[in-house]
Amino acid sequence: MTGREAKDTLYVQFSRLGKAVSNPKRIELLELLAQTERSVDELAAASGMDFANTSAQLQVLSRARLVEGQRQGKRVIYRLADERVPQFLAALRELSRARLAEVDQVARDYFGARDHLQPFSSAELLRRLDDPGTVVIDVRPAEEYAAGHIPGALSIPLGELKRRIAELPRASEIVAYCRGPYCVLAPQAIEILHRADLRARRLEDGFPEWRLAGLPVAAAS
Repeated sequence: MTGREAKDTLYVQFSRLGKAVSNPKRIELLELLAQTERSVDELAAASGMDFANTSAQLQVLSRARLVEGQRQGKRVIYRLADERVPQFLAALRELSRARLAEVDQVARDYFGARDHLQPFSSAELLRRLDDPGTVVIDVRPAEEYAAGHIPGALSIPLGELKRRIAELPRASEIVAYCRGPYCVLAPQAIEILHRADLRARRLEDGFPEWRLAGLPVAAAS
């Protein structure tokens, strides 16, 4: 093999990852799997795709070795191939926001319009975890919370928040978090909390970023 052939072969392999994330729904599937492993049915429901399309997109990700599937009875359960996949997603998001004005515009239009107060940074929340005046809520689905969450966080999925809002102490500041910096669940939760006259801010990142930073993580027993 010549030097040129070696370089060409390597670039072909590198491009496999680029092709794998060239579809927006495949990126969404990776972000869903960054929360917890899931079946094809569960991923289809969470992503709004039908079963056949979800399965096809997962096979593309599997061929690029970004995800792994394991058969359990009649179901196939998918998970991320390793911890470097969330790092890859984070780098993709950061570069996209830095270089693509459209990403920054959407972020400012949607999240900026809803952030009446500065979001919590992970460092700020870490300092406040033992503060009795701070209540942290995880507004992701319960199965994602069970797979891993910020220590001390209460599991209140967004769909349950309105009927469970009385569980939250009115004297405390509430911090809501979800799947990542562009997840819409936490901003929607903050709107609900503000309408109930509760002090609330969102975490600027999500649980995967918290875990990637090596910060404390808890799991349901």
